[in-house]
Amino acid sequence: MKAVRYHSYGGSDVLVYEEAGRPVPGVGQVVVQVAGTSYNDADSGLRAGLRQDMLPLALPHIPGLDLAGVITALGEGVSEWRVGDAVVALLPADAPGAAAEYVAVSAEALATAPHTVGLADAAALPLVGLTAWQALFEHADLKPGQSILINGAGSAVGGYAVQLAAQAGAIVTATAGARSRDRVRSYGADRIVDYAVTPVVQALAGQHFDVVLQLAPAGPEENAHLVDLVADGGAFVSVTTPGPQDAGRGVRAVHVFGRSDAAQLTELVARVDAGELVIEVAERLPLADLATVHARAAGRFARIAELAARAEGGVLAERLRADPAAVRAPAAAGELVGKTVLTP
Repeated sequence: MKAVRYHSYGGSDVLVYEEAGRPVPGVGQVVVQVAGTSYNDADSGLRAGLRQDMLPLALPHIPGLDLAGVITALGEGVSEWRVGDAVVALLPADAPGAAAEYVAVSAEALATAPHTVGLADAAALPLVGLTAWQALFEHADLKPGQSILINGAGSAVGGYAVQLAAQAGAIVTATAGARSRDRVRSYGADRIVDYAVTPVVQALAGQHFDVVLQLAPAGPEENAHLVDLVADGGAFVSVTTPGPQDAGRGVRAVHVFGRSDAAQLTELVARVDAGELVIEVAERLPLADLATVHARAAGRFARIAELAARAEGGVLAERLRADPAAVRAPAAAGELVGKTVLTP
């Protein structure tokens, strides 16, 4: 089968579209013929090796955390799924990914794919949708009537977060630029703050929110200012760089990493099919273009990595200094905007 793999950690140029062995299902697994996967900045972090101390990969590695496709084979012990079922899943980061024609995946990670969108487009849901759900309802414990500031609402996670928060009955203030303002408003935001016109902290000076959800890359100083916007006893939840360890005033500061949860993914799919949750896809490309997608995302990812290293220090900062080429944006690579789906 064809797959994208990397044989060593490094920049986007280590990604190679090549022949790879077709997987067979192990006990409790199924094999899925991939209809689509999507790019996430986490894919770049894994490829660059920035987290190899916590999550070492067996090389060569096939990237692609998001999966949408059709089951073609069942492993021993799998009884709840059938060949031909259309499914979605968030794959383990240290397992072979979905940037291939076929992938083996645990049956326990699967959810039935939505019926109301193209199957490949459903690959834009798992990681960012689950991250938004878990940030809002597990970590922020968002309740009806509470106020929430979603900083970076124009991002992939932000789109789902605005929709889910509004549907939960929260009062949603969202930051968005001109490019995403109308889309964010259509998702149910009660108020839009254009960060390009007035800095967020300045625009919201003196106001407080039960929850601040940080989805934009930021350094420790900016996060500290955003924490000032959290009401006493509230929550500062970040999916990018962590907030201060001791925020004071009873404020909880939480750093979120999205994880696989088939039940939550099933709920998200149900909302998509009910017309309550919009899957936004910016572009659709062939899988062979994945290295180009990583290159176009490199500028944004380099900033995220730099800010994370400033906030965390330690091994991450050392690794970034040791191999800056792993996160360097190639010349004239362009820019990646919105969610990109790739199809074999």
